Amino acid sequence: MGGRERPVHRRDALGAGAVLLASALAAGCARGGGEAGVRGGDGAGGGAPVSSLSPPAPSPHGAAAGPAGPRRFPGWPGVITHGPRDRPRIALTFEGRGDPGLARAALTRIERAGARATVLAVGSWLEAHPELARRILDGGHEIGNHTEHHRDLAALAERDEHSAYEEIAACARRLRRLTGSIGTWFRPSPGPGATAPVRRLAARAGYPHVLGYDVESRDHAAPGVPAVLRKVTGELRHGSVVGLSLARPVTVAALPLLLTEIDRRGLRAVTATELLS
Repeated sequence: MGGRERPVHRRDALGAGAVLLASALAAGCARGGGEAGVRGGDGAGGGAPVSSLSPPAPSPHGAAAGPAGPRRFPGWPGVITHGPRDRPRIALTFEGRGDPGLARAALTRIERAGARATVLAVGSWLEAHPELARRILDGGHEIGNHTEHHRDLAALAERDEHSAYEEIAACARRLRRLTGSIGTWFRPSPGPGATAPVRRLAARAGYPHVLGYDVESRDHAAPGVPAVLRKVTGELRHGSVVGLSLARPVTVAALPLLLTEIDRRGLRAVTATELLS
């Protein structure tokens, strides 16, 4: 899974990828229509101290990988669902949980395409696989907070704000122990929107923005690779933030074709922080 492949010329890779994508999309369309709409959210973020940024450390993959912390983006809402629409950049964001082998395979495929991603990690997942925090950063990606136990945070905040806050804070503490910072972003579980109480608790924990998305892959319900490709590529545009999961085999299988199509459209897959910078 982590082995190196023979280098492929860009022209050959794009040609093969386009043919495979067309075949996959055609097969998917023959089985039925696409899934329904996307979810998103917005709102005003609360004021809270933001963790200081630290100098990046060298990465074996040739990209900076350091303990960066959350940043405030003036003029952007409390819940950010997309980046600027006038630049050919998009952000692939992943829920970090599930089989660590799938996570490593996904990260390797993203890196081979020259792309970068944002992983919103569940704290209990990092507790079981602490080495993945550094693996994410050492690949030039960024890591963020997706709560400690992946509970329904909005429902929990209505019943018990202290417990809801602790879901955010416990994951933040774990990230700090493993990486030196609380991570770059927060996304509530199950995501991607955030109620006013959740936004307030996130700000209190040090996250001035909640990271949503405007393109939902629906990989949790996808019957196969064509469905994921059809859903994402049909809605992808400049500035899009795409919601995906490292826990889904179909997502990892779809990545090579998806990354080829992103490149064919002249888009660049960057981290969410770079998208907003």
